[in-house]
Amino acid sequence: MNELSERFETHEPGDRQADEKLRCDACPVMCYIAEGRTGACDRYGNFGGRIVRADPVRVLDYAVEKSAAVVPFGGEAWDGKLVNTGRRFVTAIGAGTTYPDYKPAPFIVSQEVDGVDLVTVVTEGIFSYCGVKVKIDTDRHLGPETATVRAQGEAVGHVTTGEYGSQMLSLGGVHHLTGGSKSEGRVTCDTLLSLCNRKPVELSIDGGATIVVEAGKPPIIDGKAEHRMRVGCGSATIGMFATQWRGLVDEVVVVDDHITGVVSEHQAGKVLGWEATGIRILGRRSTPGRYFKVSEPGLGWGGTSISDPLAILGEWNANKGARPGLSLLMVSTTGEQFAYYELDDDLKPAEKPFPERLRKSVGLIEENCEPAMCTVLFVGGAGGSLRAGVTENPVNLTRSVQRLRTYVTVGGAPVYVWPGGGITLMVDVTRVPDNAFGYVPTPALVAPIEFTLRRDDYLALGGYESEIRSVDDVMARGGEYLNERATGSAGTDNPWPPLAQLRRMAPGGLP
Repeated sequence: MNELSERFETHEPGDRQADEKLRCDACPVMCYIAEGRTGACDRYGNFGGRIVRADPVRVLDYAVEKSAAVVPFGGEAWDGKLVNTGRRFVTAIGAGTTYPDYKPAPFIVSQEVDGVDLVTVVTEGIFSYCGVKVKIDTDRHLGPETATVRAQGEAVGHVTTGEYGSQMLSLGGVHHLTGGSKSEGRVTCDTLLSLCNRKPVELSIDGGATIVVEAGKPPIIDGKAEHRMRVGCGSATIGMFATQWRGLVDEVVVVDDHITGVVSEHQAGKVLGWEATGIRILGRRSTPGRYFKVSEPGLGWGGTSISDPLAILGEWNANKGARPGLSLLMVSTTGEQFAYYELDDDLKPAEKPFPERLRKSVGLIEENCEPAMCTVLFVGGAGGSLRAGVTENPVNLTRSVQRLRTYVTVGGAPVYVWPGGGITLMVDVTRVPDNAFGYVPTPALVAPIEFTLRRDDYLALGGYESEIRSVDDVMARGGEYLNERATGSAGTDNPWPPLAQLRRMAPGGLP
């Protein structure tokens, strides 16, 4: 991106440098582009004396069976033949933008489904107000909450609250894109673009770890790939597997940064008739068998900073059940770390070879751990230019989306729309077709967005009736930016958006 950003040019009207170039008005940068070259974003070029969208608009075919091979995009241009499968969807990928705001969306497509005429409004949106939420499945301590997250040394976000078995990051947003230095904005945009297009990005956290994040792949934390996320907290692990340990071991401690569990004190143990052992945990006792803050967070056992689990144990109490020979299993919440001990004559735990009788129970913990992976959600606020490309009265679109009359997708992928004002959406980038996101060096991300609704509802919004076209017409003639067209299998488990909207309107469904 830096090379592209360095080569873009903007000029005032009448500038001599611009005399033999065409001015592209598809985004606020307003590049002057020489014949045969593309602009700063690499999305539009000057070809044959016209501004052309360099990538084909993608049309997904949902009629192909899911088990069929996926036809890749970006190879050959459309051959001009109309393929009427009846289950096609014109996405906004490669469609072009509505900039400047007065222009209708590049494609407004009519399609009949089960006797209902639906309209899909298709546009690539320029998102200055956008970011990603990253979920990293790990017990490892990545960094304190609110710690700055950096890419290439620039601040691009922060650590937010941890969730069950996962650490969360909030990256991007308008303040990092436009409110800091030019370098900060450029690196933030580059980071978001790579993450949204499912490419690996290295991030460092102030006072914490260095991680490699790639959507749908395991995180790499300080050079080590994470394989499993926790089965539960220490207390939950006790609750799930106490019956597996009954009669095989006298005491079990599940070490966890958040809630360490002790089976003999836990309600699950009590119900099973577990005898007291006189154990003492060096932590803050919560309810019986549950302890907080046994250690500082870190990269050790159960997300703690300890490498020796005995560090969380105090003196054993003979008056409360401790005795020589008492057996103890200590295990982490993923089952990756485990050790077996027996109390000696001084009631000190001595490590012993791990007994075969307990391997099945430890293996069961590992078996119940889901694979660790990184989840990347694109979050964007669809504002004025997007809505103005749909209707001359933009607030009507907002109200229609919030009332669930309009179905929103990103590259055909379903989104979650936040309640409240505006159109703030989230989408899992692994459900969006490859390389669907672009950028403009303002800086901002460019993301595809589609709005599907009934034709009569669309006209009631104040939509652009004269711009409505059939899918076949889009395939035959393209659009304003002389787009090539590319077709291929949807290749996902996403629903066909027109059918999803139709089901939403069905009796007994959503209003």
